Amino acid sequence: MVTAMSLMKQDLAKVAHSATVLEAAKMMRERKIGSVFIEQNDRIVGIVTEADIVRRAIGVGHMPGFIPASTIMSSPVIGIDGKRPITEAADLMERNHTRHLAVLQSGDIVGVLSVRDLLHPVSIDEF
Repeated sequence: MVTAMSLMKQDLAKVAHSATVLEAAKMMRERKIGSVFIEQNDRIVGIVTEADIVRRAIGVGHMPGFIPASTIMSSPVIGIDGKRPITEAADLMERNHTRHLAVLQSGDIVGVLSVRDLLHPVSIDEF
């Protein structure tokens, strides 16, 4: 069984609650990723995705260098236990209309799983 933990990205991308949308977008570009977590007081409080930036900021005329990413974040972050199979992760993404899940271990976020990550086993025939 392929688990969420086996496909997740462990190097969490985080920006401060006060970071701008532009700062979040720059981090995504530099790291070639599609989401960043929003952190406040050493706690992850939300997630911002490429789609959020387009739909909730730029697409409605906001200037990305002047608005906090926290104003467009999704919160609470949807998560899945790392030991759960990726079929459950795909189900959870579908039910919550999201493309990113936090991966949890003992209640703590230890990684992120994107819909793109779910394609990996299919591409190497592990499904």
